[in-house]
Amino acid sequence: MADNDYDPAGSTQMFRAFVDETPAPQAPGSVSTYGSSNTRSRTGVIALIAVVALVVLGAVVWLAVK
Repeated sequence: MADNDYDPAGSTQMFRAFVDETPAPQAPGSVSTYGSSNTRSRTGVIALIAVVALVVLGAVVWLAVK
């Protein structure tokens, strides 16, 4: 007699936890705030890294020419 609810790997429980954490789909045309701040913060971090890289590159070139 087998128990059909037993999942030795636990993948069903992990999948259910993942599904429970995701937001419900919204109607087309509605404004979604999910992920918009994440996109802005990621863009800001990338821009900051690019500026720092340019400053470091400029300093290396300046020291090489000097």
